Amino acid sequence: MNIGIIFEDFPVLKSVNLILKRIEESHLQEVYTIYDNDKVFEYCGIIPKHNLQTVSKMIGHFDRDYYKKSRIKWGIFQKNQSNKLVGIIECMDFNQKVNMVSIGYFLAEDYWGRGIATESVGILTKFLFEKVNINRIQAEVMPANEISKKVLLKNGFIKEGLLRQASLWSGKGVVDLEIYGILKEDYTNKRL
Repeated sequence: MNIGIIFEDFPVLKSVNLILKRIEESHLQEVYTIYDNDKVFEYCGIIPKHNLQTVSKMIGHFDRDYYKKSRIKWGIFQKNQSNKLVGIIECMDFNQKVNMVSIGYFLAEDYWGRGIATESVGILTKFLFEKVNINRIQAEVMPANEISKKVLLKNGFIKEGLLRQASLWSGKGVVDLEIYGILKEDYTNKRL
């Protein structure tokens, strides 16, 4: 794992339709729109935030976590809408001993069902395998979150199992989680 590629200069990732880049204070209203919607976090271990000032502080925490090298959150921006922030995708739980990272993502409700999450996970997966040289990427998904599972499966992730009552998620209590993972060899073989 070449973690320096992530944490030396904030990486900007691009595809045909999207740009993944740093979230800044100027994006406050768009970030607030995401965090203020209870539906967005129905299947996440995140408690919605209904206060603009709280969300403003969170943007500062995104930078703090980045500089601590513990987590990176990219804003998902649509190229064709004057770079409007429509979601967030992140990497966390970097395990350098086994060369593994976890990912998570969520979109503003107005952008659901457009393939944006699928494309974002594809951009991030490519970056992590091809540039950072990660060996394993995983995601934890609540069993009822069928849409998120489809996003992962479309990107070559494999359902590896169910962890029963294995995690305490904010606002949800103790939950079951399905684990989806993809190895670099899976990714390479899929591309051949």
